[in-house]
Amino acid sequence: MDNGIILIDKPSGMTSFGVVARVRRVLSQKQGKKVKVGHTGTLDPFATGLMILVIGKECKNAGTYSKLDKIYEATIKLGQTSITGDTEGEITEISDFVPTLQDVEKVLKKFTGEITQRPPIFSAIKIDGQRAYKLARNGKQIEMPERQVTIFDLDLIDYSYPELKIRVHVSSGTYIRSLAEDMGLALSTGAYCTQLRRISISKWNVNQADSLLKMGIID
Repeated sequence: MDNGIILIDKPSGMTSFGVVARVRRVLSQKQGKKVKVGHTGTLDPFATGLMILVIGKECKNAGTYSKLDKIYEATIKLGQTSITGDTEGEITEISDFVPTLQDVEKVLKKFTGEITQRPPIFSAIKIDGQRAYKLARNGKQIEMPERQVTIFDLDLIDYSYPELKIRVHVSSGTYIRSLAEDMGLALSTGAYCTQLRRISISKWNVNQADSLLKMGIID
């Protein structure tokens, strides 16, 4: 493929940049020339699911894809927080308070619609030209700017304390880790995201995507 898009089902434990590098290497080897490959929206290393990779001349349209709505399924653990908002950070016990189902449903409604959100410090957002996660890892104090995002739908899949599973349809720029933390704060329990899977980006679904294993990129 010289130009176009590739749909990838990203595995857990790999960075988005790592996925791009591996796909670029394989395509370049197959075509006998360097192939330009980019991604259209970062997925956290612990997360899985749909990535749209742009190939060749289509790389110039990467920004168009990155602005599209997305759907995620997430598992959130109540009672604790993580410095990174996910399983990779230091975990702190916060509360043994057990919210009722009604409490949870009320909070889901609270976070549906247009909301103000502060992205995680451990993110790929650039602050003064540097990635926020690099500054955070170096112990720098960072003030992440708030942003307006839209939660179109926020549905409860299952609630069995301490785990809360949701399906959420969001605008571009929404951080599910931040949503989990804000929900934990609203429930007075603390919370962080233990599992995250991107199901779709606009009209493209993860069921249409190839795995890196199927593509012969990983064993």
